[in-house]
Amino acid sequence: MGLTTKHLLGIRDLSKDDISLFLNTAEQFKEVLQRPVKKVPSLRDITIVNLFYENSTRTRISFELAEKRLSADTINFTASGSSVSKGETLLDTVNNILSMKVDMVVMRHSASGAPHFLSQHIPAAIINAGDGINEHPTQALLDALSIKEKMGKLDGVNVAIIGDIMHSRVALSNIYLLTKMGAKVTVCGPPTLIPKHIGEALGVNVSYNLKETLQWCDVANVLRIQLERQNQVLFSSLREYNLAYGVSRKLLEEIKKDIVVMHPGPINRGVELDSDVADSGQSIILQQVENGVAVRMAALYLLSNRNN
Repeated sequence: MGLTTKHLLGIRDLSKDDISLFLNTAEQFKEVLQRPVKKVPSLRDITIVNLFYENSTRTRISFELAEKRLSADTINFTASGSSVSKGETLLDTVNNILSMKVDMVVMRHSASGAPHFLSQHIPAAIINAGDGINEHPTQALLDALSIKEKMGKLDGVNVAIIGDIMHSRVALSNIYLLTKMGAKVTVCGPPTLIPKHIGEALGVNVSYNLKETLQWCDVANVLRIQLERQNQVLFSSLREYNLAYGVSRKLLEEIKKDIVVMHPGPINRGVELDSDVADSGQSIILQQVENGVAVRMAALYLLSNRNN
């Protein structure tokens, strides 16, 4: 069975079978990455442009490495230093790139819905690498792969998503994926950082008590406070946030439960997550980074139609 979609714009658009296909394909590519020769010719003669209008380190490097492992030809585009700074529109930029015969576009943009807009106007396959506060589908897929590896399944696993839910595209994509795959999700954070009615709208539990949430969950996915997306003061200070919602070694010892700790990065150490937790045996943060390459290889491969 193939995908039901031509693009990877968000988890909301995917069926349960689509998600399973992405994860199963990623597991196969992870085996490839363990070999002495990690490169395969799967996307030879496919040209991919990495179109990043927002700063990125992990996601961008992960996509670039995935493309190289698949033997694709790549073009790297950044908005700074390009004609965008001279007033060129998004559509003009992409059409100019497509005139160079590009097959796929990996796109990150600060505007929610930008990849969806492009998908309606150009013939190339689009992969959303993060759009505003909307979605970040490949991050949710790599998080799911990491949980599945650690827990052996997704169905029935209790997952807590902790922190700035309001401004997090990672949280939204994770909620869509985990609930579709049968996991139970609780979002936890200050009331000012959790959208109203999210529980009823998305089928998740809402908690404002970190200790109770940690006692409930099997997996804690801790999110960064996204100060760059906040246009008003939503909590008193980073120190106060850390005291109320920071995941510390002391707190984990108090709950007397060996939970799995995740973080999509970059980590604000000493704010949402203390270093002695981030670097502990309970943390699978580095496994998430490793799985990111395999998941992005799977996404590029499946959307290229080379598997047909």
